[in-house]
Amino acid sequence: MRMNRKTGLAALLIFFGIMILCSKIGGFHHIGHSLIGFLFPLAMVGLGYLGIKNGRSTIGWILVVIGGLILFGKLSGLIAIAVAVGLIVYGFSLFRNRSVH
Repeated sequence: MRMNRKTGLAALLIFFGIMILCSKIGGFHHIGHSLIGFLFPLAMVGLGYLGIKNGRSTIGWILVVIGGLILFGKLSGLIAIAVAVGLIVYGFSLFRNRSVH
């Protein structure tokens, strides 16, 4: 197989995706403990939504934004796994498209 720019990019994307995925999968032994950590930011988002619906938009939006940022930070591991899987799939699709042309 001849290496060109697309083949090198595909191999690099697959490599980085596998590296990210391997580093993130090792942290699944604390699932029960981390589920409780989602309760507080979800409660903040829910209370903020209720505040917005009941006419207290300022405090509601503050709670939604702070709870959303905390929740985003807690979901960053899952987001990294999704990005890693996306890199792997896109890399394989580049390999597949290269063989057609």
